[in-house]
Amino acid sequence: MNAGHTHGDSATTARPPYAGTRYPKLANIPAFTEFIARDWQDVDAPIALTPGAAAAAAAHRARLSARFAGSALVVSSGTAPVRNDDCNYGFRANSDFVWLTGCQVEGATLVLHPVPGGHDATLYLPAPFRPGEAGFFSDANHGELWVGASPGVAQWAEALDLDVKPVQELAGVRIERGGLASASVPPSVLDAFSLLRSPELDRELSNLRMVKDEWEIAQLRRAVDDTVSGFAAVVAEVPRAITDGLGERWLQGTFDRHARTFGNGPGYSTIVGSGPHAPILHWVRCDGPVLPDAALLLDMGVETNSLYTADVTRTIPASGTFSAEQRAAHDLVEKAHRAGMAQIRPGTPYLDFHFAAMEVIAQGLHDWGMLPVSVDEALSPAGQQHRRYLACGVGHHLGLDVHDCSHSAYEEYMGADLEAGVVMTVEPGLYFHANDATVPPELRGIGVRLEDDLLVTADGHEVLSAALPIDADGVERWTRARLGLSSGTA
Repeated sequence: MNAGHTHGDSATTARPPYAGTRYPKLANIPAFTEFIARDWQDVDAPIALTPGAAAAAAAHRARLSARFAGSALVVSSGTAPVRNDDCNYGFRANSDFVWLTGCQVEGATLVLHPVPGGHDATLYLPAPFRPGEAGFFSDANHGELWVGASPGVAQWAEALDLDVKPVQELAGVRIERGGLASASVPPSVLDAFSLLRSPELDRELSNLRMVKDEWEIAQLRRAVDDTVSGFAAVVAEVPRAITDGLGERWLQGTFDRHARTFGNGPGYSTIVGSGPHAPILHWVRCDGPVLPDAALLLDMGVETNSLYTADVTRTIPASGTFSAEQRAAHDLVEKAHRAGMAQIRPGTPYLDFHFAAMEVIAQGLHDWGMLPVSVDEALSPAGQQHRRYLACGVGHHLGLDVHDCSHSAYEEYMGADLEAGVVMTVEPGLYFHANDATVPPELRGIGVRLEDDLLVTADGHEVLSAALPIDADGVERWTRARLGLSSGTA
C-alpha cells in the first residue's frame, strides 16, 4: 500500500513526463545509438571447426564439380523457422551444404562458378553485427548483443580455406545462365538469379554422400561411441525413473542432455517406449511411466559437432530380466537381425538384408500361428501379412542425416548394390500393439527392435555399435550391470 494514500483520497501520484508516449524505437534515437556504439572491448570468437572438416569439404566439392562440369551450382544453409516474434526454433544447417563447406552458419549460400577444369567456390555468409552497427542491438539472429561474439568473414575464410564474402555481396554476383540450385536455396535467391531448383543436383548430392570417406567414417565412429555411452547413462537412470515416477521423459531427457554435452545434440527425436508404448514406432512423446516389469525400447543417436549421427536401438528389461514372452519376441528379432546383417557386404543388392530379415520374421510368426496364410504367401508382393507387426523398413543409409541420402532415386538406393564405404543401419523389430486382437494376449503390449550401425568394408562389414550386446542373455547381463544389480558382470 502506498504510504499517505487511502481509499477516496483525491490526491494522485504524479505521472512521469513521458507517460502515454509511444514505445520508443531505439534505432531512431541518436542519443541511444551514439552511446551504445562506443566503448566496447574486442572479444575473440574462435571457430570450433572439427579438425579435418575443411579438407573433407574441399574434397567433396571436387567430387560434385566433376559431375556438373560447366554448370553453376548453388547450395544454401537454410534458416530456422520462426517460433514466435524474434524467437526461432533451433537452427540446424542443411546437410548438403555442410557436406560441401563444413560451415553451419544460418543464411549462408555457396556458389560454385564453372571454370576450365572445375569450379571456383565462393561462400556468402551473414557477417555478425558488431558495435556501431544498428543490427548490433536490433537483429536477434546476428546481432552480437543478442547472440554473443561471433566469428567474422575473414575468420571463416581462414578456417575453411575458402573464398568467403559477406552475404550482401551475393546480390552483385553474376550466376551463369542455366545454373542449378538445390532444394535448400531460398526463394529470394532463386528469384534474384532466375534459378530453378534442380532435383538432379539434389539427387547427385545424395548419391555422392552414400559412400563415406575416411574422415566421415571417423565422425560416425565418434557418434556411435558417444551413443553407446549414452545408452549406459540412460539405463543407469531407469530405477529413478520408476521409483520417483519420472517416467519415460526423464530417460529421454537424460539421453538428450548426454548428446548435447558430448555432441551437437540428438540426431533425431529420442524414442523411449515402455511396455505398451514400445510397439509405437515413433514414440517421441515419452509421456508415460517406466513400468518395472515391462520391456523398454530405446532408439537413440548422438549427432556429433560435425553433424554426423548415430542411430542405435536396444530393447532392455527394465527389471534386468526378460519375461518368457519378452524373451521369445527378442529372440525372434535377434534371429532376423543376424540374418539381415549377414547380407551386408560389397556387391550384394541393397535389399537383400531386408528380404533376409523379413523371411525370418514371417517364418517365426507363422510358427506362432499368427499368420492367416503360408510363409510364401505372406512374403509375396501380393501378401505381406507379416508386415502388420513390422510395417516400417528395416534399415537405411546413415550419415549427416539419420535417414541419409533420401533424395536418391530408387535405382541408385534400394535398387543398387552395396559398396565399401557405405554406412547403414539394420533394424528389424516386432511390434505387438496392446489393442491388436490378432496378437495372443500374453504378447500384447510388447515391442522389440534391434538396430546396429554397420560400415560396409572391402570384404564384408564392421558393426560400429558392437559394444552393445544383441542376444537376450547379453542384454540382460549388460542391463543388470548398469542397474547395479549383483549378477551384472558385463
